[in-house]
Amino acid sequence: MLVVFSDLDGTLLDPRSYTFRAARPALEALRQHGIPLVLVSSKTRAELEYWRRRLKNTHPFVVENGGAIFIPRGYFPFTPAGASDQGAYCVLVLGRPYRELTAALEDAAAETETPVQAFHGMSVRQVRFCTGLPRALARLAKQREYDEPFLVEGRDPALLLRSIEQRGLRWTRGGRFYHVLGENDKAQGVRILIEAYRRAQGPVCAAGLGDGWNDVDFLRLMDVAIVLESPAAREIKAALLGAQVFAPGGPEGWNKAVQWLLERHAKSEVVP
Repeated sequence: MLVVFSDLDGTLLDPRSYTFRAARPALEALRQHGIPLVLVSSKTRAELEYWRRRLKNTHPFVVENGGAIFIPRGYFPFTPAGASDQGAYCVLVLGRPYRELTAALEDAAAETETPVQAFHGMSVRQVRFCTGLPRALARLAKQREYDEPFLVEGRDPALLLRSIEQRGLRWTRGGRFYHVLGENDKAQGVRILIEAYRRAQGPVCAAGLGDGWNDVDFLRLMDVAIVLESPAAREIKAALLGAQVFAPGGPEGWNKAVQWLLERHAKSEVVP
């Protein structure tokens, strides 16, 4: 069974316009072949619910850099260990409480005298300015539960990042922002879902697509790792021996990459 795991921003979504129009042929091909597309993102649950509706996606998803896994109720014939039913989902929380993260970031910034601009202190207008999101999506982006994005203003972030680590927390970097988070990452959520698919369906071939440093850990778990062109693509490819690189970034490259993946998969039940 082939399962595709994909980042959103700069990968399936255009990094500036947030359109996925160029990826429609590959999205339709995945649906026609019954291949799950699992979204793995730094975005919030509210944002991913919006994009899943737009994409007509009905599969599990990983939010806020692995802060939690949301599985549609009844999707698997079992409940993963530690998960609980919450409305339409079976939810497995992996992250730390949001207030704990924001408090630690504020303390670390004060201790190191590093100016930061974090989502919890931004207005919807400021989030729009920093991200290019329309107002409605900027509101959804602020509904954070497990991960806090932030910008470092005019200062080397090394001391701040070290201070975050000394507080027992982690940080990562996406396309635009640094993120402070707990012990979770995208890889942890993806690993749990791979095991769930194996338990439900048998052998799984996992393919993953990403474009940022916060994608590297989950791409290392993949049988086929695909990197889309980005400012960090060369370094990411060096960190992922055997990864495939497709250009351009965004939905056009995503479409090419998934079409290539499906062609390879059609030739063999195991993608090399």
